[in-house]
Amino acid sequence: MQMICRTSSAMAAFPCSRVRSGFRVWPGVRQLCFRKGLLYGFLRFFSTPLKTLRGASRSLRVNQFCSVVNLSPTLQIELVPCLSDNYAYLLHDVDTGTVGVVDPSEAMPVIDALKKKNRNLTYILNTHHHYDHTGGNEELKERYGAKVIGSAIDRDRIPGIDIILNDGDKWMFAGHEVVVMETPGHTRGHISFYFPGSGVIFTGDTLFSLSCGKLFEGTPEQMLSSLKKITALPDDTNIYCGHEYTLSNSKFALSIEPQNEALKSYASHVAHLRSKGLATIPTTLKMEKSCNPFLRTSSVDIRRSLNIADTADDAEALGIIRQAKDNF
Repeated sequence: MQMICRTSSAMAAFPCSRVRSGFRVWPGVRQLCFRKGLLYGFLRFFSTPLKTLRGASRSLRVNQFCSVVNLSPTLQIELVPCLSDNYAYLLHDVDTGTVGVVDPSEAMPVIDALKKKNRNLTYILNTHHHYDHTGGNEELKERYGAKVIGSAIDRDRIPGIDIILNDGDKWMFAGHEVVVMETPGHTRGHISFYFPGSGVIFTGDTLFSLSCGKLFEGTPEQMLSSLKKITALPDDTNIYCGHEYTLSNSKFALSIEPQNEALKSYASHVAHLRSKGLATIPTTLKMEKSCNPFLRTSSVDIRRSLNIADTADDAEALGIIRQAKDNF
């Protein structure tokens, strides 16, 4: 039985922690990417002093098709590369064995990932209707009998949809509360899935690391409102977005805010990760607030770079930044 109820406004923010480029030891391992050859990573982990473990994953070399696994006490999140630059995300509840997938653009990479661990698929969660986020729905549903979950606004555009959700709904993935947030702008029916107990949000194509989605069906005002919903979450929230765009996004961000020291440092880190074939996702909300130009519409430097008037409001500024990014 699916439990759905209504909730009200966004959650208040609280003090943050730094970006998780490695993984945390306490209270739980946050991110771990094994090098090809499990033994190497296993021995490396146990031979590393505790105080250095936070940055250990930087030194474990993998190729771009390696799965990155995020572990909370009972929820595992595995990145599954799809198409040329998409990510699907496998969710696994350790206690019940329940498995879900977020935004499967194609079926085979997801099937292969499930086969490796001999798992079934219970749910398919879609942030929006675009084919590169729903292309695997019907094949996965037919193969596993999984239920497809999406926005009520997009009920006629999401293949195989079974469970429709609205802004503010609370849905349960096994024992994990999922808060549904309408985040239109990229599309009119876009939603994001927030797991408050695990401190993660799946933002689809609304918020990327160092960018936001193109305004295909929405307005700057709608996108700004959506981004504000997300930025109201705790600063240490891990952000899982739909694409590996961070390197190219960093080049645009630097072009309009070249003196941002946090951005320069993050861009260098991103370039290093990509040179090793490592994912840049998840990012954290704290990092995005410091570096993402679409969350920094009041920045004097950005406004000066793009000749945005001092009198322009944040929505107008976001629209100008988005147009500049589209033409970059």
